[in-house]
Amino acid sequence: MNSAAAHTIRFAGGGHSFPCDAEQSILKAMVSLGRRGIPSGCHGGGCGVCKVRIIEGVVRTASMSRGHVSETEEANGYALACRAYPLSDVELVVVGEMRKGLVRHYGLF
Repeated sequence: MNSAAAHTIRFAGGGHSFPCDAEQSILKAMVSLGRRGIPSGCHGGGCGVCKVRIIEGVVRTASMSRGHVSETEEANGYALACRAYPLSDVELVVVGEMRKGLVRHYGLF
């Protein structure tokens, strides 16, 4: 990853962050660095496990299952992390179905 092109991805309220290049999905960057925080499933935009809400910043999204992120949700900052590519620094919260386990186990939120 070219650090000059990297953006910072931060978890709201947790202080945890990691770099992500604009050409790499947020989920792929997190996994490749051995970080935790966003649960993952299919990595292809179909399962909805990695659903997040972008609180600050801008992302470009690739096609996602509308069963997991409606057009209205997307307009309100929701995306699947496996299909979200940062265009700026990003602050997000995990809203996928596995969020409760992360809160309990990692104390991220």
